[in-house]
Amino acid sequence: MSTSEKFLHNPTFQWRFLHPRFWATWFIIFIAFLLAFVPFRIRDKLACKLAKLLVGRKASTLKRARLNLEQCFPEKSQEERQAMLLSSLETGLQFCLAYGELLVRSEKYKKSRDEVIGGENLFPLLDRGDNVISLTPHCWAIDYTGSMLASRGYTITTIMRPQKNPLMDWLMHTQRMQYGRGVVYPRDASIKPFLKSVKDGCLGYYLPDEDHGPQQSVFVPFFGAEKATLKGLGKLTKLTKAKIVPMFQAYNAESGKYELHVLPALENFPTGDETQDALVMNKALEEMIASRPEQYMWILNILRSRPDGSRLY
Repeated sequence: MSTSEKFLHNPTFQWRFLHPRFWATWFIIFIAFLLAFVPFRIRDKLACKLAKLLVGRKASTLKRARLNLEQCFPEKSQEERQAMLLSSLETGLQFCLAYGELLVRSEKYKKSRDEVIGGENLFPLLDRGDNVISLTPHCWAIDYTGSMLASRGYTITTIMRPQKNPLMDWLMHTQRMQYGRGVVYPRDASIKPFLKSVKDGCLGYYLPDEDHGPQQSVFVPFFGAEKATLKGLGKLTKLTKAKIVPMFQAYNAESGKYELHVLPALENFPTGDETQDALVMNKALEEMIASRPEQYMWILNILRSRPDGSRLY
C-alpha cells in the first residue's frame, strides 16, 4: 500500500448502522429518497417556506452567519443582511431537499439537471494532462458539481472533514464515489497525499475559504473584513506545477439546473509573496461569491480568528 492509499478516507457500511440509535438517521434518508422524486418546483417552494420559518431562530449556525454577513458587508443595513441570509437558507434547503437525487435518480436524469458554463477554461487543460487545482468556495451545491465532473470521466481529489455521524459519512462518501473516480483524504492526513494525487493527474478540488487559525494564515481583506487566510496556495502551485482554476457552483431555481461556472486560470500566479498570494486568492473568491451571494454557505467558520487575537463567535 502506497503512502497516499494509507491515508485515504474510505468509510464502509457497518452492521451497527442498523442499531436503533441510527433509526432517526435512516428515517431522514428515507424522506430524502422520497423527495428525490418530487418535482423540483414543488420541493423548492417547500424549501423557501422552511427557510422563512428558520431564519428568525437563534441557533448558533444562524448567529454565526449573521456575524459573518455583518463583518463582510458593514455598508448594508441589518434588513439587507437578513434578506441575504434568508436567500442563502432558501438555496441551502433547496439543495438539501434534493440531495437524494444524487443517489437514487438515473444517470440520464442527473445529466439533465447539470450544466457547465466556461468548460473551455478547464477541460482542455485536463485533457492534455496539465495539473490543475480548482479554487472553489464552499457553496451549497458543491456535491452536485463534484459528481458532475466525475461523471464526465475526470478523477477528483480533495481534502474533507469526515461527518460526525458515521452513517451519514458512509452515505455521503458513497455518493461522492459513485463513479469510482474520487480520491478523498481526511483533514488530519496532511497535504502531502493530496499533492501526490494532483501530480498523478487528479483534479485537485481545493476549498480554502474556512478559517484554519492564525498559525497557518495571514490576515488579508475578504469583502469588508480582515480574514485569516491560508497562505499555502502559492507553495502548492509550485510543488505540483498546477494551474489554479477558479470554480463556482450554483443552483438555478428558475431552470432547476446545477451550474458549474469555470473561470480562466489565475495569471502570474504564484506571485512569490505569501501575503500577496493570499490576497489574490481572496479576491478571486470574492468575485465569484459576489456574483451570487445566496449560493454561499455563510454559516461556516470563515471569520473565527481576528487580527487582535479575539474570537468573533
